[in-house]
Amino acid sequence: MDTNPKGLAARESRLSKQLSLLESYSLQLFIFSFLISIGSFAFADSGSDQQSNQTLWQQERQPAWLQRALQDDKQLPELNLHAPRVPKDRQSWALAFDNDLLVPGHRDQDYTYGINFTQTGIAPEKASLAFAQLLSTVDDWLGNNHLHNAGSIETFSREYGAFGFTPEDITVSTPNANDRPYASLLYASNSREQIDLVNNVAWKSTFTLGLLGLGVVGELQNLAHKSTAGTKAEGWDNQISDGGEITARYVIARQQYFDQLSDNLEIKSTTQASVGYLTEASWGLSLRTGRIHSPWSSFNPELASYGEKSSFSGSAKAVNEHFFWAGFAIKARAYNTFLQGQFRTSEVTYEHHQLRPILLEAWAGYTFAFKQGYRISYVLRGHSSEIKQGAGDRNLLWGGIIIARHI
Repeated sequence: MDTNPKGLAARESRLSKQLSLLESYSLQLFIFSFLISIGSFAFADSGSDQQSNQTLWQQERQPAWLQRALQDDKQLPELNLHAPRVPKDRQSWALAFDNDLLVPGHRDQDYTYGINFTQTGIAPEKASLAFAQLLSTVDDWLGNNHLHNAGSIETFSREYGAFGFTPEDITVSTPNANDRPYASLLYASNSREQIDLVNNVAWKSTFTLGLLGLGVVGELQNLAHKSTAGTKAEGWDNQISDGGEITARYVIARQQYFDQLSDNLEIKSTTQASVGYLTEASWGLSLRTGRIHSPWSSFNPELASYGEKSSFSGSAKAVNEHFFWAGFAIKARAYNTFLQGQFRTSEVTYEHHQLRPILLEAWAGYTFAFKQGYRISYVLRGHSSEIKQGAGDRNLLWGGIIIARHI
């Protein structure tokens, strides 16, 4: 029997980590069950809509232009009901840059920066990445197929990006177990959106494949700091999965638009769940108000997860508009790779019981779009503290600039 105090302490530490992992996996299983329930809801929606489809077309819920289009396809603006594809001239790209310095006051910590590029509205065969088939396979398995009536369209997009996290004091090169760890992700993703124009519902699914722990994210940060006389981040060698580790995530979201409120106000709710490096479920409300001419489904800031999906862009026609937008979401988070690590050993990690499972996220921004196709947006976003105690126990706040163009 081992009576060595250090040996007993080590055994207790290993047991504690094993119990923590078991708890984390149990919660992830719960979130995954929730995701499947959304898929089941999707399948149920599909079945019920097919049964009541004929009735829906006869109700006043139909937009007037859609009623006319059913009688004469030539009257349908910018949409072919018999081919649920986005026309080639309805594509767009967007470039987003997030940074915690883009907020009032000086900050350089937590979600420190992110950059991504998105193309939306491209044909599926051109949008597809090497792993695109996985997205279709999971969608089929969950019953996430909603192109069953003439009032449905779908769009595809692909995204490339990177983002990183740092502790508060970036001048220290040694690991700091009292603050959040350095972490980074370099990723590529495919997304598919299915929009039901009759019931004002949009389903969006995304599969992301990425690499944790690459040095390039830290090198880019220090390059930017050097060019602006900023402080060098010394601790990137201590980041999560330092040296590189593959990771992935699947996300499914259901958006419900509440119509007939006002010509200058849009409100929608979003239910979302994901499994992977961020395993969570969430529900939120978002709005935009002002001079609005683009479709409600073309604007999705509520789908952003740090750097991912922050470069929202749509496949709608280029219009002149400007509007304020805001929203909030309540998240139940079961697992966060950027704090808990993955399979590789990392210098600083947190166990699940050291993190808050419930988060409140909020955002606000403003967009100005030109009829020539360009648009620019600024967003302020943040969420409540995820770490229970220590220097890392603080709310996160960052800003973002998005430049987009409709082609």
